[in-house]
Amino acid sequence: MAALPLLRWGASSLRGHSSAPPSSRLFSALRRPPAAARCEPGSRVMLKGMDYPELENWVRSQGFRPGQAMMLWKCLYGNNVWAHCYDELAGLNKDFRKMLTDHADLKALTVKDILNASDGTRKILFSLEDGSVIETVVIPCASGRTTVCVSSQVGCAMNCQFCFTGRMGLRKHLSTAEIVEQAVFARRMFSDEFGSITNVVFMGMGEPLHNIDNVLKASAIMVDEQGLQFSPRKVTVSTSGLVPQIKRFLQESNCALAVSLNATTDEVRNWIMPINRKYNLSLLLGTLREELRLKKKYKVFFEYVMLAGVNDSVDDAKRLVDLVRGIPCKINLISFNPHSGSQLKPTPDEKIIEFRNILIQDGLVVFVRLSRGDDQMAACGQLGEPGDYQLPLLRVPEKFQV
Repeated sequence: MAALPLLRWGASSLRGHSSAPPSSRLFSALRRPPAAARCEPGSRVMLKGMDYPELENWVRSQGFRPGQAMMLWKCLYGNNVWAHCYDELAGLNKDFRKMLTDHADLKALTVKDILNASDGTRKILFSLEDGSVIETVVIPCASGRTTVCVSSQVGCAMNCQFCFTGRMGLRKHLSTAEIVEQAVFARRMFSDEFGSITNVVFMGMGEPLHNIDNVLKASAIMVDEQGLQFSPRKVTVSTSGLVPQIKRFLQESNCALAVSLNATTDEVRNWIMPINRKYNLSLLLGTLREELRLKKKYKVFFEYVMLAGVNDSVDDAKRLVDLVRGIPCKINLISFNPHSGSQLKPTPDEKIIEFRNILIQDGLVVFVRLSRGDDQMAACGQLGEPGDYQLPLLRVPEKFQV
């Protein structure tokens, strides 16, 4: 989660398991776009599933003036209201409120449980209408920044070997409303306790760019100046490296992008991140170089989960310097958070520092990300509940089996 408490060093501060092809189901799933939400005539609409132009058009179609749409928008997202029931729609006229009661829904999620970690992190379990459960994490920080980590899917198709969510496989895409409402709930439930929720990271359950239509729409609602009013620089969307979707995201959104890199060779990345077999390091990094030439004052975050004996050698650090050369970026080094079933181990702290030092000697900006909420399985890579059906762990390459 890019907005967690971080330790930052720059060059100036240093000076004072299987090799077989992955399941075809993974890649066929990538080719299928999520079904667009449709509103049949006479059916109820989900208000948080619409951006403002759509909401205004819908309000007009019901015979009401556009000013009512803006008042409704501010009840949903602004004015510290974050309305979840019709009684909270203050300022709307009686006829308009009755129409909403008859034809619109305000809530897409139901709180199932809230788990409190020893460091103050909160993990919220939400039930969806079909009974599925997603997890959202709220991370307060002593500096005054509070981050909400939102999910974009139930499960995930990517099967990254270090991620607990990946063991679930993909169960479903979340709708725009189900994504947006996680941030709304965070503000509604925790603003009094933690102060303003300042940051959003799409680093919960799922691969956000696999659900790109709903993620783009949800992130646009989050940064709307009349709505939730998050700064685009403080809304970060993560990806395992879906190249066509990365191009679209960088062309259509001003929000921040985080690329989960985690390896410096295709051999290792093919194993721990099977998506690399479709979009390898050369294609991924070449695309970023090309696209970022068109975006001024924009830097991508590279996420790098440190795995003992897998991607944390001195040679890995030197290769990483070469790989990202010419790409405006910042690097987050993340300690692996263990979970049941994983054969991977976290890199010792002293080796993370050694790795970091090699990067900053070359002028890179590096953050070491601190784990938060791991005693409640709320830390990076720990979300979800695979249940009885789990995607298989891939065979460990022979050179790493020791």
